[in-house]
Amino acid sequence: MNEKRVIRAALVGNPNVGKSTVFNALTGLKQHTGNWAGKTVSNAKGEYIRNGRKVVLYDLPGTYSLMASSPEEKAARGFIAFEKTDVTVVVCDASCLERNLILALQTMEITQNVILCVNLIDEAEKKNITIDCEKLSEELKIPIIKTSATRKKGLDELADAIEKAADSPCRDCCDITYTQDIEEAIKVLSPIAEKYFGDLLPVRFAALRLAENNADFIKEMCEHAGLDKIKSSQLADEVWDALSAHELNIENAEDKISSCTVLNAESVCCQAVSEKSSRKQRRDSRIDRILTGRFTAVPIMILMLTAVLWITVTGANYPSAVLSDWFGSLENILSSAMSRIGVPDVINSMLTEGVFRVAAWVVAVMLPPMAIFFPLFTLLEDFGVLPRIAFNLDKYFKKAGACGKQALSMCMSLGCNACGVTGARIIDSSRERLIAIITSSMVPCNGKFPTMISLITIFIIGTGAGILGNIRSAVCLMLVLIVGVAATLLCSKLLSVTLLRGEPSSFTIELPSYRRPQIGKVLLRSFLDRTLFVLGRAVMVAAPAGLIIWITANVSVGGDTLLDICTGFLDPLGRALGMDGVILFAFILGFPANETVVPIIIMSYAAASSLTDVSDIARLAELLTANGWTLTTAVCVILFSLFHFPCSTTCLTIYKETKSIKWTAAAVILPTAVGVLLCFTVNALSLVL
Repeated sequence: MNEKRVIRAALVGNPNVGKSTVFNALTGLKQHTGNWAGKTVSNAKGEYIRNGRKVVLYDLPGTYSLMASSPEEKAARGFIAFEKTDVTVVVCDASCLERNLILALQTMEITQNVILCVNLIDEAEKKNITIDCEKLSEELKIPIIKTSATRKKGLDELADAIEKAADSPCRDCCDITYTQDIEEAIKVLSPIAEKYFGDLLPVRFAALRLAENNADFIKEMCEHAGLDKIKSSQLADEVWDALSAHELNIENAEDKISSCTVLNAESVCCQAVSEKSSRKQRRDSRIDRILTGRFTAVPIMILMLTAVLWITVTGANYPSAVLSDWFGSLENILSSAMSRIGVPDVINSMLTEGVFRVAAWVVAVMLPPMAIFFPLFTLLEDFGVLPRIAFNLDKYFKKAGACGKQALSMCMSLGCNACGVTGARIIDSSRERLIAIITSSMVPCNGKFPTMISLITIFIIGTGAGILGNIRSAVCLMLVLIVGVAATLLCSKLLSVTLLRGEPSSFTIELPSYRRPQIGKVLLRSFLDRTLFVLGRAVMVAAPAGLIIWITANVSVGGDTLLDICTGFLDPLGRALGMDGVILFAFILGFPANETVVPIIIMSYAAASSLTDVSDIARLAELLTANGWTLTTAVCVILFSLFHFPCSTTCLTIYKETKSIKWTAAAVILPTAVGVLLCFTVNALSLVL
């Protein structure tokens, strides 16, 4: 290997510019993910060998700006400013270069050794957009590399440019031209910036941050410069005195700096980019008129989600049955093996019929629908549909005192509520982020779908309805989802006027070009990053839950099992809510994994000592009706399945995100209160009518 030092390079860019595609193409499988130190923002780090030299590549969080306040922006800005990589590569979308250049210009103020990677050049050509890279390089005074990462074009040139830039750093990037008062403030504050941060940051950049009084970043600057509270206070006094002495009033400095950055980006693009109307643009505009139209947006959105649910419901049945049979055979093999080696029958039963059976049930029930739903969801995301769903729902969330970005985290909750909780990181406002987290479990996740589908089929659609029955089931499931969305909006409004009062913030959302998804990468990414991640968490909590379920069904006190005692105690409350004690206790025991609720109900009714698999829907219908179930019971169970305390995985995720028992408790109490109120109301109406 080349004896020259290792090259450290960072990739930064707006969301949806293909930054991660560039990263994956360069690093291949030599990468890993984690969290930035002290932050809940994920990162990726990889490496590759170029001309015998190791290059370590950091994939920074996607961000539109380095000067705002979201966790992603802070993480990206802090890494570029303080980690001192050899090269920073700004990845841009060639089809909307002007907006992307804002981030590039901000990055060039922090570090001059920048490469501009103009990606998606093939998309730009389809839109008749021409980019004069020589002129662009002349204007910005940095290397410009054209790429199409999905087609592996330009990546060798980019790798060569990274190596060259690391060995011969650029020292003459263009500076943004600001208004006269800002330039005067920079001149006045530069000596102070030099004094305190000269060895840490470019003086002009540090002076700008002092001028705009970015308290958050100034605090970060002081920490990295090793300034204690006394010196930090002394710095603030010197800045104030210097500005006062020159009678500089820069109250709106941040707005002026942002405006000048945008104007500079426009000026550069005017020199280097030309555009003609294209067939692709006209096609995108026609699709947008449908997907974001005043009268068509919501119906089309509902139809798309209904189709996704129908495909998920229909496609998951057979593989779930196959997995269930396979795990049943494996359980028999494990039980026989333990018997042969002399494991006591009680321990054998506890491990196989308790721990293994529950964990296997969760896998059999969760894996097929997740393996279908997550790829479909990711395809919609890659095609460009999800940002438009957020755009369509923004006005409703604003009326609820929340943020439109909550629509995206809510969509993520459809796969797994825990994913919806972590997805709320995209919301800048801590108040609105809490609203999204607390209401995250009010839309059904994959763990709740099997219960709802079974009860809808038995008590609303009827068994043996075939394909039409599956379609009607999907429609009914969509109606349940709409109820969940409505409750999310109402509870968001309630929180915004009580515990979390405040004005809703505005946000900028990019409506990316429609692109043909990369099927192979979508399948791999959705399976590894989402399906296996969620399934792994579910199995981790389901295994010990299986032990608890086995104990309640097999340990007796006074002739009655703990299961019978608990269900009898809860029966009066269950009857008041249109259910019974067995159902309520099943929800409690199903806290680790929602998938186990119906099996626990079956086990209790069948007086079995372990979970019982009634995969035949007709047999399940007979068992439930024999134990007094009616349409009212089914509706109440569906409502309570939709609105009850989040599962243990989601609760743990909520606590990790909020670091607060108070807000975790709120996320448990609020949906449960909604469920109790709705079930009590439905049951009371059924008795009256």
